Amino acid sequence: MPSTAIAFISYDRDRGMLTVTFVSGRRYQYYGVSSDVVSAFRNAPSKGAFFNQRIRDRYRFREVTAGAA
Repeated sequence: MPSTAIAFISYDRDRGMLTVTFVSGRRYQYYGVSSDVVSAFRNAPSKGAFFNQRIRDRYRFREVTAGAA
């Protein structure tokens, strides 16, 4: 099922960096995320709920949206 909050996710296993693009167009990188967490995220029935419970406020992050201040 497509997410109403998450548009796209990508993962750099070597760096442990998860990139999340939201439907709003905002994009963030999360650091130190394990491949197990990313796999569970990809398979979650609700990407938004999984993000809020298991990723948001648990990892160091930065916004990388083009033009972000």
